[in-house]
Amino acid sequence: MAALLPLVGRFHEFSVVTQDIRACIEFYERLGFTQAATSDAVSHPYAVLSDGRLHLGLHQCSEPTPALTFVRPGVGASVPAFAAAGIELTRCLTGEDVFNEIAFSDPFGQAVTVLEARTYSPIARAAADVSLLGEFAEVSLPAADFRVAQAFWEPLGFVAADEEQEPYAHLPLTSDTLDVTFHHPRTFDRPMLVFRSAAMAARIERLRELGGQMSPLPRGLHADGNALLEGPDGTALLLLQGED
Repeated sequence: MAALLPLVGRFHEFSVVTQDIRACIEFYERLGFTQAATSDAVSHPYAVLSDGRLHLGLHQCSEPTPALTFVRPGVGASVPAFAAAGIELTRCLTGEDVFNEIAFSDPFGQAVTVLEARTYSPIARAAADVSLLGEFAEVSLPAADFRVAQAFWEPLGFVAADEEQEPYAHLPLTSDTLDVTFHHPRTFDRPMLVFRSAAMAARIERLRELGGQMSPLPRGLHADGNALLEGPDGTALLLLQGED
């Protein structure tokens, strides 16, 4: 018997808006990401880059981003289930003649999109073929109240662990296809894509040699073996010393 699909479905991509897709593609390819073939389900200019674990969707449009995007087959029929969970939709595009999708925001403004089907093809990439950033670990989201965040996200299919204090105060939540953490806005006021490596210091030095410009670290985080790199699309890439 197949496992019950979480309410939001399976994680699809971290979606961001950019007005220069080519520059973003070149940036992430230099980091070791691979471009995926995209479908025609998206009408605006669109590209996807992947390190084998994380898929980053680059959108030339005006949608609210960054967004966590999931795929749930039959999403149109699941609208009542979202309503029953207390989710107020900000977009509901469903019907037989359209590409079905819905959208909503969490209590702290994080945009979430759920699509009826994938918008890119799988890529052939070895599990050990990590990017220069190290192993993708989780998406870290700002939340002023961890318990409110937990109460909202657990019905969507995530399970919270105990709050942790290192390397900064955060609440981890896990799912089958994506791990998220919540950090205080005073730590960092934007979402971060978190990567870890036991050799992160060497990776950071290599990135600097390649011209990577490091940004100020989140509050309280030490520079020894840690760094924050920002993509041309504005995505914050947090590089942490730790296990691969």
